[in-house]
Formats: sequence, C-alpha cells, structure tokens
Amino acid sequence: MVNEKGKKQQVRSMFNSIAHRYDFLNHFLSAGIDYSWRKKAIKILGKTNPKKILDVATGTGDLAIEAVKLNPEKITGIDIAEDMVKIGREKIKKKKLTDIIELQVGDSENLNFEDNYFDAAIVAFGVRNFENLEKGLSEMNRVLKKGAMIVVLEFSKPKKTPVKQFYNFYFKNILPGLGRMISGDSAAYTYLPESVGKFPDGDDFLKILHKTGFEKTKQTPLTFGIATIYQGIKK
Repeated sequence: MVNEKGKKQQVRSMFNSIAHRYDFLNHFLSAGIDYSWRKKAIKILGKTNPKKILDVATGTGDLAIEAVKLNPEKITGIDIAEDMVKIGREKIKKKKLTDIIELQVGDSENLNFEDNYFDAAIVAFGVRNFENLEKGLSEMNRVLKKGAMIVVLEFSKPKKTPVKQFYNFYFKNILPGLGRMISGDSAAYTYLPESVGKFPDGDDFLKILHKTGFEKTKQTPLTFGIATIYQGIKK
C-alpha cells in the first residue's frame, strides 16, 4: 500500500486523518485488551527504575501515561503525526500530567536528542510503521544510556490453530470495515493487517534488536500471540 509519497509521509497523513477516533478505535477493535498489554509492558520496564523515558511513536500518549506509574522524572513522547500529538497533549493536560509528560512532533528515525540521554525507550504499535526499521532502532540505541532498557509492544502473527485462522479472518475481513465505518478512513485499517503481515516478528525481530546494539533480548507473547512484548538492553 506504500505509494509514491513514501511510507513515512503516508503513515503521517494516515494517522493525522484518523486522530479524532484513534483512541476509541484502539480500545473498541481490540475489545479493550490493549489496556492490559500496555500495563504488562510498563511492568517489565519498571524493573529498571528509569528516570528519563523516551516514548517513540507515542500517538496520543497512552503508553506514556501508563509509564507515569513508574514515578519517572520525565517522559518525552515523540510522533510524526501532528494531530495525534495535539490530542495527546489535551489528554495529558486533563490528567494534570504536563509536569511529567512532554509530547513533541518528531521523526522516530531522526531523533532530536543527544547521545546517551535516556534511561529507557518504549514503543507501542509503532515500530512496524518505521520506513527504515533498523535506522529507527539504531536511533533509539544512540539516545539511550549504556545498560538502558528498550521495551517494544507490537502486533504479531499467531501461529497456532484455530487462533491463527480467526485472527487472519478478523484482521482482513472485519477490522477494515469497522475501522472505515467509525473513522471514515478506508486506508488506515486496510494498512493495519498489511503492515502486521510484513513485519518481522518473533525471533526475526530479536535478531534486528541485536543487530542494532541491544543484548539480553527477550520476547513475551500476549493473548495467543496476537501481540508480543520485546525487550533488550543497550550494550
């Protein structure tokens, strides 16, 4: 589905177009399971007690808001879609978290931060949207301190019957129609199953994490393998 604009600009346009319904659709289309996935991801991160956290592809800030439970000094979220960031800032303002969370418009593959700055990096449902996956992960590695943790929550492809068949049917036949009906955007929820299908999940993603400077990598499948939490430590 990548067109002549290139994946990065396509993703930016797409998420700007559905920003107004993004949160509702996330929770509705996952039957609310995404809440528990984020909680588990942040629980894993909590073992390192990070003080400065970078939330890449923050969207409307849900993972950053969840990370407040770790009592960090600062959480910085970045996203390429301006409208998503705008909605995220309003959520954070309503929750009175502006002293802890700052959202910025930025490119995940060209991070505007100095080397060895953050204690942790988190990403939820964002890495599969990178135009250059290795470059994005290498950039996160660059801005992390040595020994800092990266935690990535991402959709994955179930391997076992009958979950695999049900998942494929829902993703390809039901989800695009529901997404189009609620958001008014047909492209975004056709893109979702396509991007998940092309994403190098499981052991393949762990290999890429290792290649981009992370060690002690690990994967934790969630809900029959529909999603996976990946973690690693900067070498």
